[in-house]
Amino acid sequence: MQFDIKMFDNYKEGNRIEAKNAKGGLPHSIWETYSAFANTYGGVIILGAEELKDGSFITSGIKNADKLIKDFWNIINNISKVSINLLTENDVNVYDYNNDVIIVINIPMAKRELKPVYIDNNIFNGTYKRNNEGDFHCTPLQVKSMLRDQSEESDTKVLDKLGIDSLNFESIHGYRNRYKYSKEGRAWEDLSDNDFLEMIGAIKLGEDNKLHPTSAGLLMFGNEYKIMYEFVEYFLDYREVLDSSIRWTDRLHSQSGDWSGNLYDFYFRVYNKLIKNVKVPFKMEGGFRVDDTPVHKVLREVLANTLINADYYVPRGIVIIQDNDSIRFENPGSIRVGKYQMLKGGESDPRNKTLMKMFNLIDIGERAGSGIPQLLKVWNDEGFEEPVIDERLDDVERTFITLSFKKKADKKPIKADKKPIKADKERVESILEYINQNETITNKEARELLNLADSTTKRLLAQMVLDGLIEAIGENKNRKYILKK
Repeated sequence: MQFDIKMFDNYKEGNRIEAKNAKGGLPHSIWETYSAFANTYGGVIILGAEELKDGSFITSGIKNADKLIKDFWNIINNISKVSINLLTENDVNVYDYNNDVIIVINIPMAKRELKPVYIDNNIFNGTYKRNNEGDFHCTPLQVKSMLRDQSEESDTKVLDKLGIDSLNFESIHGYRNRYKYSKEGRAWEDLSDNDFLEMIGAIKLGEDNKLHPTSAGLLMFGNEYKIMYEFVEYFLDYREVLDSSIRWTDRLHSQSGDWSGNLYDFYFRVYNKLIKNVKVPFKMEGGFRVDDTPVHKVLREVLANTLINADYYVPRGIVIIQDNDSIRFENPGSIRVGKYQMLKGGESDPRNKTLMKMFNLIDIGERAGSGIPQLLKVWNDEGFEEPVIDERLDDVERTFITLSFKKKADKKPIKADKKPIKADKERVESILEYINQNETITNKEARELLNLADSTTKRLLAQMVLDGLIEAIGENKNRKYILKK
């Protein structure tokens, strides 16, 4: 986030900003917060300030800023205390505010190759992450996940203890048929099975000079009981709940024993169930029905990305739940590029790159980093409620995407109240800064932020809409405001 000293009175402690009293020197907890911000989405530490009961800040001042800054740089560059220094001189700034000196430290989000950022020379007990409640110790499972994510070869591991007989050749031949007919004259369509599997990264030579499955090959084509030799937490689960009086109306999971249980077969079995139950808009082109609509393409993309970006070493597995109005996709693992970059698009960093290659070869998925922006565009064009994208960063990290097929309520034009409201610069800047930090603001949040009456807050927000500064999304109690695009 970008700190602005002019907005100091409007800041509140949250996921990306924290105040610390530094009258007695550098607080010990600064390093826990440094680790937490670096391992999550970055943030700002304000030294010489305190948090009030309502979450806002008040300055408490610093006696000797030069000494404190010198101590800070000495410690952060000490590898015995902090595993890595991510900061430059421009990230530490001194301000004079309300006759108090404060120090503002901007901490960037660490690149995945540098995570985990830890303290006290203890990777398992000194690694932290950030949630809305503050800094929390990462579990060994989370630390191991970050260590796995450092590698560019997450799914190319050669599994020397397993042979090619661990793979399901019925799945492989189904894949090869799709590969052959997706485009004419494919380069590898006439290769033997082993040569073909080696070309797509499903098998490799091991140290014994024999062919063995790779992690990606086992996940994509393996038999479920063999997959669990390497991935003991592996589990795929699709649930259809079309009748609320029944626990589920249909279920497909990888441990049923009546099918292979691998990713390739799961993908097509689930996709066919999704499009069967989803009321996809009817489209015509040139007098002919178009069966492959943008909604179909988005469903394929989201389903593939759920499988490609999962951390299969983490418990609870893949879960896809479909009801009459929505589909919820869950996968273990956090968002590698971060939620904000994912929404923005333009940067692709799949957790399992070989799996992505395998899906790409049969024309499923893409590597342009445009999947989520395209999803948002299609859902908006179709008039569906906005998709919900979130992640949970507690003991077992998970990513969630919920697609609703409910139509958005028709928006009524927002009219400013006839009574004029003083949309003074400070109030407007406060709201804009809040949206910059949190992406959206509700009427309640604006009311609490500005300490205004409900009717006054509504008029102020309506005026900002008319002035072209913000725009409203949603209706009535669900209405939120975002920056005007």
